[in-house]
Amino acid sequence: MRKIQKPNPPTGLQRILWRLPISLFRAHLGFLVSKRIMLLTHIGRNSGQPRQAALEVVEHREDGSIIAASGFGAAADWYKNVRKTPEVTIQVGARTRQARAVALSTDEGGDLMAHYAMKRPRSAKQLSRLMGFEVDGSAADFREVGRAIPFVRFAPAD
Repeated sequence: MRKIQKPNPPTGLQRILWRLPISLFRAHLGFLVSKRIMLLTHIGRNSGQPRQAALEVVEHREDGSIIAASGFGAAADWYKNVRKTPEVTIQVGARTRQARAVALSTDEGGDLMAHYAMKRPRSAKQLSRLMGFEVDGSAADFREVGRAIPFVRFAPAD
């Protein structure tokens, strides 16, 4: 694994395209988006206002929790917001539910990324590049990238 650049959030037209799934969810068309995309509604850490982000789902767990990665690192607004206020609402397809965001350890992130890379090698390479890493495709390389990417588990609220 080699760090090649600092990740930069999309701007301009790229940002509009990046946020397109949010519009689909808002139009009650979330069922058109694959189960690999979730809508996260969270509270802004400074404004206290609801905010939304569309995130790629890394893993659906049997206990009903969902794992997502912060592709732009710990500086991503949604990540900073859920760290401050972990009570969130998530929507996958047409199903909406309350959840609690829990940041995973770097070791858990490394294991998740290595597992994800085995299931979706192309997506794992794209996520690695998005985060500014060049990988050789080995499990060890992906594990190291996963240690650098913040992962969050969204557990169903009790």
